[in-house]
Amino acid sequence: MELRGRWALVTGSGKRVGRAIALELGSRGANVVVHYRDSQAEAAETVALVRAQGAEAVTACADLADAAAVAALAVECERAGRHIDVLVNSASNYLRAPFDAITEADWDASLDVNLKAPFLLSWHLGRAMRDRGAGCIVNLVDWAAERPYPEYLAYCVSKAGLVCLTRALAKALAPAVRVNAVAPGPVLLPEDFTAAQGDAARRATLLDRIGSAEDVARCVRFIVEEAEYSTGATFHVDGGRAIA
Repeated sequence: MELRGRWALVTGSGKRVGRAIALELGSRGANVVVHYRDSQAEAAETVALVRAQGAEAVTACADLADAAAVAALAVECERAGRHIDVLVNSASNYLRAPFDAITEADWDASLDVNLKAPFLLSWHLGRAMRDRGAGCIVNLVDWAAERPYPEYLAYCVSKAGLVCLTRALAKALAPAVRVNAVAPGPVLLPEDFTAAQGDAARRATLLDRIGSAEDVARCVRFIVEEAEYSTGATFHVDGGRAIA
């Protein structure tokens, strides 16, 4: 896909991995809708950085846990003749909820944001892409969809569901729209990780390093721009963590 002049929606792109993806696509000439929930200042900074690369960018605020807000986001993104050709479902929450302590609210919070919202955005925007004859959707999953973390049950289930959704959408929207997933491993570790936890995460990879947001962003850009014969696939960017 030639990205120059096309519009991409990247959810959760005010900061961290989402921002890196927005900047990577913007560096190739894509215009970007920078979605955020609470990070308004950071989203505005992302917009400025994309524009500095010569592409257009706008912000869009929505709570992805609210189905009505997700639908409104899809409408907002396509208004005024602006068509979304690339959807990157990057936004996610990472809620610690051990099995014995998990609540229904924990479950709903994980599934609504990490699985239901990507489905709804793909349903709204994917059908429009299909009607126009082309498009690309990339879902950010997790290597833990295959090897769940013991204290993040709902999160891991939501990401496993997103892997399945990727394959189901690839079938539903073929041949016009390609749908793939990227499964990061230890990149941009949680801010509350201790040095010991970070060192353990590094040693658990085959490449003996923590990845970067840019590693993930480059993979997303490759899928959108070059992987024209791939759909329904999951690309691992985890330093070999899933097979270590």
